[in-house]
Amino acid sequence: MTATAARTRLLPTATARGRQRRATATAYLFLAPSAIPLLLFVVYPMFRAAWTSLHEWNLLSEKSWVGLDNYADLVSDPETAAAFLHTLYYVLGVLPLTLVGGLALALGLHRAFRGRNLLRGVYFLPVVTSWIAVAIVWRWLLNPSVGIVNEALSWIGIDGPGWWTDPAWSMPSIILASAWKDLGYVMVLLLAGLQALPTDVQEAAMIDGAGWWRRLRSITLPLLTPALFFVVVITLINGFQVFDQVYAMTGGGPNGSSEVVVMRIYDMTFRYGEAGLASALSMVLFLVILLITLGQMRGERKWVNYV
Repeated sequence: MTATAARTRLLPTATARGRQRRATATAYLFLAPSAIPLLLFVVYPMFRAAWTSLHEWNLLSEKSWVGLDNYADLVSDPETAAAFLHTLYYVLGVLPLTLVGGLALALGLHRAFRGRNLLRGVYFLPVVTSWIAVAIVWRWLLNPSVGIVNEALSWIGIDGPGWWTDPAWSMPSIILASAWKDLGYVMVLLLAGLQALPTDVQEAAMIDGAGWWRRLRSITLPLLTPALFFVVVITLINGFQVFDQVYAMTGGGPNGSSEVVVMRIYDMTFRYGEAGLASALSMVLFLVILLITLGQMRGERKWVNYV
């Protein structure tokens, strides 16, 4: 084979590699606007927090190496254990409310009727409302003395509880406000899932005489499991990171009855000057969320049906 023929045969391969490099460079160029902030404000702070968790630091003085002592202190800290229990209480309370309520709204607003788009916007409005405004409204609604909720309960002979002023009812108050605010978000996700379902299966079931409940149980819900799975994963991740509503409604009180893990991290850092201990707790919370998410991914194949 002559040198000219060899160069001719190598030319397409070199050209293809050049095109691939240009395509890769173009992809990185388009990813940079989102990848750079992700690295700077998410990935880098995570590594810094992991490093800080191995030190004793009050945000002012120099860091002092303590190794795994911060993690050992967390294991024996009853307030940290209580914060995890409060967080779990919140997650187990808000998940079924938002899932069932959002599914009911999605099913109701999936049908065609006049004013449907207006209602979709109305139910989604709380999602884009700030938690400060929502907290002010719900603190007023659940006010033990002049709140509308207790006033309505008194009409039917029920003595309303103390809600956010009572340690036994502070977390249910936050759960109610959170479920109300997140219903629209779950509704939109499940509504998108419903609109993506094949209609021919539903039509065939109707021709065969299947009623609404039968179609819902045997067709709609099994086909909707990918969207339901996504909602469960997102709700659990957000639930374990709950902070805004707790800070705005109760501040972790009364008597620490509603202090959740992220609230505990905030207090450790800015109230008690224990940034190293707070970083260790944030790493523990990250591992808990990671393990729960991996467990959900592992169980996905058992109940999620992809068409």
